[in-house]
This record gives sequence, structure tokens and C-alpha cells, in this order.
Amino acid sequence: VQLQASGGGLVQAGGSLRLSCAASGRTFSSYAMGWFRQAPGKERDFVAAIRRSGHYTDYADSVKGRFTISRDNAKNTIYLQMNSLKPEDTAVYYCAAARDGWGKGGYNYWGQGTQVTVSS
Repeated sequence: VQLQASGGGLVQAGGSLRLSCAASGRTFSSYAMGWFRQAPGKERDFVAAIRRSGHYTDYADSVKGRFTISRDNAKNTIYLQMNSLKPEDTAVYYCAAARDGWGKGGYNYWGQGTQVTVSS
């Protein structure tokens, strides 16, 4: 599976962005998907995850109520709608695919990352 993340950019605090992650291959619906982020000088952190069917999701406490993960299996794409953005959300955001894992771990494939910068 190859993953291509897009949609990052510069936004003011309180604003919104929607990230997309397009996957190659015909087995996209077989993978749980996730979003992670890495700020400068910090480790990569879990943001959100969604199961194969899209019926179950999980979020980091820091983004609950502000971010929404979704997927469109017909388009081989997942999304991360980010609202009420804060400067501390600034990071490179990565999407990932898990064949057997779910939630915070067990991801087999990673996208290249897209930069999100939130100005105060």
C-alpha cells in the first residue's frame, strides 16, 4: 500500500483544515487507518484512527471534539477534519495503514507527511 497525504498548510488559530490521505491498491478496505503527527524535536504521536468499516474511531485526548477522522473506501481515501486549531497542533501529519493493528500501534505502511502550521 502506498499512501499520499495532502491538505496541510498555514492557518490561524481557531481555523480549520482538512487533510486527505489517498491509498493505492485494491485492498484499502482491509486496512485500519490512522493519523499521527510529529512536532519539531518531539516524538511522533497518535492523533486518530478508524477501523476498516469506518464504524469505529479513536482519538488522542488532545484532539477529541476538534478533529474528526473519516474514510471513503470507494475512493481509497481517509480524511482528518481539523477544527478549532491551536498553535500546539503545528506538526507534520502522517497517515498510516494497519493490516492487523488498530488504534495507536501496529501500522505497516506510512505516508510521506504533510505540514500543518497554526499561527497564534
